[in-house]
Amino acid sequence: MKGIIFDCDGTLADTMPAHYESWLETLRPFGVQFPEEQFWALGGWSAAAIARRLSEESGVPLDPEHIAQEKNRTYVRYLPTVQPIPEVVAVAREYHGKLPMAVATGSSRWLCEEILRRLDVAGLFDAVVAIEDVEHHKPAPDSFLEAARRIHVPPADCLVYEDTDAGIEAARRAGMAFVDVRLLRGR
Repeated sequence: MKGIIFDCDGTLADTMPAHYESWLETLRPFGVQFPEEQFWALGGWSAAAIARRLSEESGVPLDPEHIAQEKNRTYVRYLPTVQPIPEVVAVAREYHGKLPMAVATGSSRWLCEEILRRLDVAGLFDAVVAIEDVEHHKPAPDSFLEAARRIHVPPADCLVYEDTDAGIEAARRAGMAFVDVRLLRGR
């Protein structure tokens, strides 16, 4: 291992409960249901991709980009509830200055950077790759490959910390070893 790449939501930060509440609040006016089991199954997907899928499944016409923006605006109110995931943050602190490290997230840059700032870990990373930086999102490998490029480490020499099936599939497709954070946390 010559470099480490971390997902943000659900990996460095325990954001998933706040994301779910934000989704419920955003979808309520449209009458669109989003069962919690489905929410967890779609972990790692972009907000626009989730909105597109929910629109198709419910038959309710939703503008995926608009819904994603609304969901993110709603989510900002929940940011004070977000806590670090201690097991993963400890790894980032341990390797800071020893190995190049990046964050590769399916969230927007401003949101990821705000979370990292609130957790007091923003200065630990050499690069942040956000949804705006790649054309194809997880489970495509693009975000992890771009993170490896930015920290100047060959993909085969990177270790990914990830908490979703889509993210783990992206790491596999990128040819990177990975740690399933859910196992660290006993999930």
